[in-house]
Amino acid sequence: MFHQFHLKDIILLAIIGIVFGVIYLATGLLYNGLTIALTPFGYGPMANDITLGIWCMAGPLAGFMLRLPGASFLGEFLSAVVEMLLGDQWGVTALLSGLVQGIGTELGFTLTLYKIYNWVTLLLSATTTTILTFAWDWFRNGYSHFPFSMLIVMLIVRWLSMFFFTGVLVKLIVNLLNRSHVLSR
Repeated sequence: MFHQFHLKDIILLAIIGIVFGVIYLATGLLYNGLTIALTPFGYGPMANDITLGIWCMAGPLAGFMLRLPGASFLGEFLSAVVEMLLGDQWGVTALLSGLVQGIGTELGFTLTLYKIYNWVTLLLSATTTTILTFAWDWFRNGYSHFPFSMLIVMLIVRWLSMFFFTGVLVKLIVNLLNRSHVLSR
């Protein structure tokens, strides 16, 4: 699966991992602030769904930049490793989340057999990541205890977060990199 990676691909993955590990660490502050702001209204748990798209950006970006099987997973997982090593509030569970998020983002690319790199791929990746991470949070964070109506809202909010951050923003970043000829192989 990873036999096609060259040294420049590994270096790019490391850079993505470091940059997004720092972004993910900072996202924890946003998450905490949103949790505090939403809790009095009964929506504190939704802070996770609002911010989760940010925590999943490295995978689709790596997948689009490298266009190799496994790149999306590795980009996401390496970012989680860096986030944990920087001392985030979740400790080693950040690795488990990175694993789930990496599998979710990679599935979107897998469904296109690594041949299509456009909005379809980003939409698939956002959707598969939404489904896998929501299932993960169902068990890890006790989502099964929420009313059905709140679960539906949380799922929609999570998908919108994924679509905006892992779709729209990743596509804008890739377009800028393409225009500056950074991604020409």
